[in-house]
Amino acid sequence: MRANRTLEIGTGLFVLLGFAALLFLTTQLPASGLKFGRAKAGFHVNADFDNIGDLKVGSPVTMSGVRVGDVSGIRFNPQDFKAVVTMRIDPQYKQIPDDSYASIQTQGLLGGKYIGLSPGGQDTYLKDGSHIDQTQSAIVLESLINKFFANYSSKGGSGGNSGQGSDNQAKSTDNQGKAEPKK
Repeated sequence: MRANRTLEIGTGLFVLLGFAALLFLTTQLPASGLKFGRAKAGFHVNADFDNIGDLKVGSPVTMSGVRVGDVSGIRFNPQDFKAVVTMRIDPQYKQIPDDSYASIQTQGLLGGKYIGLSPGGQDTYLKDGSHIDQTQSAIVLESLINKFFANYSSKGGSGGNSGQGSDNQAKSTDNQGKAEPKK
């Protein structure tokens, strides 16, 4: 009876430890707004996007593939119906030209979103409170697929020979009404 009780207590502690580890890991993911530790230093810049896809607070901000900061806030602007993304840039990257270009990119085919900065050519640099004017919104995979199928169906995509029927019609009218055999 005593060994059975010890086994139950040990199993309970193991399960509690597992839940504690799971809670810690979920708060450390980029998609989570919860972070343990103090806030990182840096300066904040804003950019407006038409569509941010599934960009999350904590997502990386990169330049030439190097992480230079992270997304610190996302809000909706009801005046121009755009998403305003606030980025925290690490203080050692204070010489990013203020005419830089921000685009929302995807990590892999179905990975998470992040912001990629492309440098501009100005001699003035981004500083706390700056606004990036040139942006490219996220490419939403579902809308690309919908456009593809809409385009395919508008061309009469039946049987895989779409477009061949119109070529044959053009050839037959060029021969003054004589039907040309199909090749």
